[in-house]
Amino acid sequence: MAPPATDDADAAVRALEPVLQPGGWDLLNSLPPYREDDALRLGASLREAGHSPELVSAVLTQSRLRARASEKFGEFASSMLLTPHGLEQATRLPIAALHAQRFQEAGISTVADLGCGIGGDAMALAGLGLRVRAVDRDPVAVAVATVNLRPFPTASVHLGRAEGHDPTDTEAIWLDPARRAPARGRTRRIHDPEEYEPPLSTVIDLASRLGRDGEPGPLGAKLGPGIDRDALPAGTETQWLSLHGQVLEATCWFGPLAAPGTRSSALVIDRAGAHRLERTDDSPADPSPGPLRDHLYEPDGAVIRAGLIGQLAAQLDARTVDASIAYLTADHRHDTPFAKGYAVRDVMPFGLKRLISYLREHRLGVLEIKKRGTAVEPEELRRKLRPRRFGEESATLILTRIAGEQSVVITSPHRDLPRGGGT
Repeated sequence: MAPPATDDADAAVRALEPVLQPGGWDLLNSLPPYREDDALRLGASLREAGHSPELVSAVLTQSRLRARASEKFGEFASSMLLTPHGLEQATRLPIAALHAQRFQEAGISTVADLGCGIGGDAMALAGLGLRVRAVDRDPVAVAVATVNLRPFPTASVHLGRAEGHDPTDTEAIWLDPARRAPARGRTRRIHDPEEYEPPLSTVIDLASRLGRDGEPGPLGAKLGPGIDRDALPAGTETQWLSLHGQVLEATCWFGPLAAPGTRSSALVIDRAGAHRLERTDDSPADPSPGPLRDHLYEPDGAVIRAGLIGQLAAQLDARTVDASIAYLTADHRHDTPFAKGYAVRDVMPFGLKRLISYLREHRLGVLEIKKRGTAVEPEELRRKLRPRRFGEESATLILTRIAGEQSVVITSPHRDLPRGGGT
């Protein structure tokens, strides 16, 4: 993780100092669960009890961050030390556990976590019994990670840079390069992997120095999900991961951590569990376009980014609706974790007057509006339609191109139909 701007770093140190004192830490851990509505009253009572304004501000900030962190870290959040930037960048603990599992299954026993941030991935690695050397160039991150890793005797935290890491120190390396940069008091996402901190070229060099006989060593690196597949090094597996439909990351695996023969993969996590789809040299090519059929499928973003449309289309016996659009269409309903399915009710060229007339005729007033490959914005269209005036029936409108023509497809989600339900 790259250090924040100097002013931000100084502010982070000042905010943490009171909490790192024994009395401050004890006060923080004595607070009730954070509630925004109670924060002002609690702050006033703490000041009345004789605590300094700086300490009260620090413990309430930490209490608020812990409440936010529970989504990522569960019960661990209630005993962690946090910074806003570090929490924003941290990997969710269940996903970090999946990263750690790769190392464990490869027989790795020691890992360097370079750019450890607040220590989320190091916690997961150490939680599986691996010996972890957590390293960060930011002294504030080192202090925070030291606190967060105190329950794990196999983990140690050090100040340093990824570029200066000696690959002989550990069997394997994990990196989560910083992918944000300061921009007018805020941060902006970095899309060029050579602007990461450290850059992708450094990651590749570390894997090379970690390996033997010209083969890369066991290294995993978390990348931005929007990374171009052409920028990825040959001989690696990059896995795109989505959680409940949101693509969170792309992780590049080197050496024995990569699945043999797999160029890319998608890991889709939903309420039913984790589902994996792999792309190999033998995977089907993307399908050719075909006419709209009885069912439409919206592939998960991880499947699209991993280049697995052809693989999914083969499973569904489907074609695309347009050469440049990642919607698939098929004759039959298939329930799959890798795509949302819809039964097609009707289709028409896009036009506001015609669409309003259709909605009024069919009393469709409860609408989900989705788009792909069109400039029409769903919320702008909703304001123009004012669908609630038409009735209480529901549908999903899908705005897209079909054979090059702007179209609107009226559908019912498979989830709303009995199994075997069709048009």
